[in-house]
Amino acid sequence: MENKDSTVKLVGFWVSPYVQRVRWALKLKGVEYEYIEEDIFNRSHLLSELNPVHQKVPILVHSGKPLPESFIILEYIDETWKHNPLLPQDPHERATARFWAKFAEEKLFDAAWIGLCSEDDEHEGAVKSSIEALEKIEENLKGKNFFGGDRIGYVDIIIGWISYMLPIWEEVASMKIYDPMKFPAITSWISNFRKHPVIKEEYLPSKDEMIVYFQWRRKVLKGTFPPVFSMKKN
Repeated sequence: MENKDSTVKLVGFWVSPYVQRVRWALKLKGVEYEYIEEDIFNRSHLLSELNPVHQKVPILVHSGKPLPESFIILEYIDETWKHNPLLPQDPHERATARFWAKFAEEKLFDAAWIGLCSEDDEHEGAVKSSIEALEKIEENLKGKNFFGGDRIGYVDIIIGWISYMLPIWEEVASMKIYDPMKFPAITSWISNFRKHPVIKEEYLPSKDEMIVYFQWRRKVLKGTFPPVFSMKKN
């Protein structure tokens, strides 16, 4: 049953995987919210007002109080709406989940983004680093439906972008990071993740729109190193 709270708002950008994490988390918790689209390339006064330090999305506004950064927002959501927990209750398991989320962000997401927006040696090095990160994630996932076991949770949401966005980046940059035959546990996880009722029903940007967008970002950022995180990384 949905937890109706008209005081919850989410400021985002349509293609941002950071915003998508918050969408998923709110949906998993059954929290209703108002979504406000922000043009990050023509920032409004609202963005400066709600996040004056970084002026980035996502921003969660709850009871008039803004909170930035997807990792922090996910933990706030989990602590505020305690049903359907995203993080484990056991302290060691919670710390382990945070470790893998941080690892995936720093070693996989960042490297794959550089691969998308670079060329030559930088591109090849980024692809290699991305594959090495996937190898470690593969080992962690073996024998599990989700990162925490049988229930979708915090790490799944953080890494969920690879289920729909990584193939777009690979296509746009003509690179190969994820091989279903080499990563059977990740392949199984992607299937489980995408089939989850909440994930399946939640909004995702269309493939065609993402291809056009990331072709443009690659063209703009290619040759700058390290490439700017132009989706307003959070």
